[in-house]
Amino acid sequence: MVEPLARAVAAVGADGIIVEVHQDPAVALCDGPQALYGSDFAAFASRVAAHASLDGRRIA
Repeated sequence: MVEPLARAVAAVGADGIIVEVHQDPAVALCDGPQALYGSDFAAFASRVAAHASLDGRRIA
């Protein structure tokens, strides 16, 4: 659910997106189901950036 929502808010011009990253979300003490694997973050950010560009924005 994290990625679809992040892409949606990026497409409509959100000024920020907070994403939790964990080395193993399945064993995280809290928020594991909504955390991304650290190794997946770069690809996630690239896909979110593509949606942000729909509104003429970019992510930093």
